[in-house]
Amino acid sequence: MPITKCNICGGTIQWNWEEAFCKFGFSDGDGQIETYTVEDTLTEAGYEVVVQDWGMHNTIITSIKRNGIEQIPDQVTVGYDDPREYLPKRIVKLLNKQFPSETPYFL
Repeated sequence: MPITKCNICGGTIQWNWEEAFCKFGFSDGDGQIETYTVEDTLTEAGYEVVVQDWGMHNTIITSIKRNGIEQIPDQVTVGYDDPREYLPKRIVKLLNKQFPSETPYFL
């Protein structure tokens, strides 16, 4: 599970990469948002990523493209569905490697 320094208290926080795709991730947007950390990893791997604020809720990834081809299927309910189920295996593998976790966010 990724551990990050808290921007407010200087302590540590634990999070899962899946939270960057979930409306209720990062304590429903009240916690420290690490969506841009996930975006950076995807961008460095050659993907074009769109991140959107969801009002009073979390900031989430709503689009991932490679060579102009969307990697998030149309039938996905963005913000609610488990990204481990709909993202291509190569993206899940990349994110699992970069942000390992013993317990997935969606159970």
